[in-house]
Amino acid sequence: MTNNKYFFTSESVSEGHPDKVCDRISDMVVDAYLSKEPYARVACETLATTNKVVLAGEIRGPKINNEDLIQKVRECIKDIGYDQEGFSWKTAKIETHLHEQSSDIAMGVDSKGNKDEGAGDQGIMFGYACKETKDLMPAPIHFSHKILRLMAEDRKKGVLKGIEPDSKSQVTMLYENGIPKIVTSIVISTQHSKDLDQKKVKDSVYPYITKSIPKDLIKNLDDKNIYVNPTGQFIIGGPDGDTGLTGRKIIVDTYGGAAPHGGGAFSGKDPTKVDRSAAYVARYVAKNIVASGASDKCLIQLAYAIGVSKPLSVYVKLSDKDKDKTEDIKKKIDQNFDLSPRGIRELLGLNRAIYQPTAAYGHFGREPLDNGQFSWEKTDKKDIFIK
Repeated sequence: MTNNKYFFTSESVSEGHPDKVCDRISDMVVDAYLSKEPYARVACETLATTNKVVLAGEIRGPKINNEDLIQKVRECIKDIGYDQEGFSWKTAKIETHLHEQSSDIAMGVDSKGNKDEGAGDQGIMFGYACKETKDLMPAPIHFSHKILRLMAEDRKKGVLKGIEPDSKSQVTMLYENGIPKIVTSIVISTQHSKDLDQKKVKDSVYPYITKSIPKDLIKNLDDKNIYVNPTGQFIIGGPDGDTGLTGRKIIVDTYGGAAPHGGGAFSGKDPTKVDRSAAYVARYVAKNIVASGASDKCLIQLAYAIGVSKPLSVYVKLSDKDKDKTEDIKKKIDQNFDLSPRGIRELLGLNRAIYQPTAAYGHFGREPLDNGQFSWEKTDKKDIFIK
């Protein structure tokens, strides 16, 4: 067999990245409405810039006072860690422009008489899983997320001093015959306080590399291939440095470019929107297939039309050595999974206020919790795919 070598890179961004601030706020709005009415309809977009946040979108559900919503926005910003001159939870001007959902959309989505609940929009969604990590995620995105997540945890505890909320990471790995062998470069860019010089920034973030990546993958990593704030100082950051918008980090949210993406963002959308719910169930099915041992990797594509309940197509791609199992796997999916919007929501318990934690460090490869968060990461259906 030919020794096929290549490099592959994925990036992550922290919860303090301007786009992620917006994702968090949009998902807070989703949770706020679902906590009062599990079947509320929400599509919320957020813009954040220098000391200003704007919410806009469509709602169908209970009345929530604008002042209450604005206070919840401030709480999000405070939890992320922003109390800076250019962006502060205390002083930011916050506007809400949420209005009633279009009756045309509602007509297509609602179930009436013999008509089942339809998809909230047309679109294609992908799910993916592979055996590169224990979480069945591609290795570069897994390690990129972990570096920033551990940094954020310590920053909030007061252990990582002088490091501010806005950070990015990037991990490049050498693959041989489709297997990640070693890390060849790492980039970490992080906002920091004025009194931290670049040496102190490097000394502060280096330990998170060794905490996040197994020793055997970085044993040959040369120091010159670790880039920390390669442009120099990074003091002005967050929405004060760059304008943020909901849904601008869809590759970070998913598989780091290791699998296709349908193009639809997740944050700010209630689970009737198949952009979100169908991507979650596609990951759920793919992960259970890989967890069963049926294949080393699996890609699922689902396609929907607005107002139509069943997917128009279900596509399954396994690793090359397992291609002969594809039809059997497809048949088992058809027999055991209701992939209508209602079926997905009931299967994964999505009509709950569970979405804020998804807004940073990836929607996939996370630990499923008893409160319903990350339910699509369970492997409780793997026996279906074991012969």
